[in-house]
Amino acid sequence: MTLKLTVENAVQALEEIKKLELQGHTRDDIYVFAHFKERSDDINKALDTAEVGIKEQGILNSMKNMFTSRGDELRNKMEAAGLTKEEAANAEEELDQGKLIIIAN
Repeated sequence: MTLKLTVENAVQALEEIKKLELQGHTRDDIYVFAHFKERSDDINKALDTAEVGIKEQGILNSMKNMFTSRGDELRNKMEAAGLTKEEAANAEEELDQGKLIIIAN
């Protein structure tokens, strides 16, 4: 079962990640998304959460994302993390508003 949470900042993200861990999730199964790549990288590094990569997306989608817009890349990665196409599109709109999206499998 895939869970999607929306938070305002990294402090709230950490609180939600701790709750997810109490429910049995590991940080390898928790993904945090931010609209700007640098912010996303910094948060994932600080919170020790997973990043969607070749393992989740496959090599072709990973390569394709190198040539697409950030919005397309985010939607593709969120789908690879377990959201439906519609859920990923809605989540990307939340990212545009400066929020963070947490996905746990």
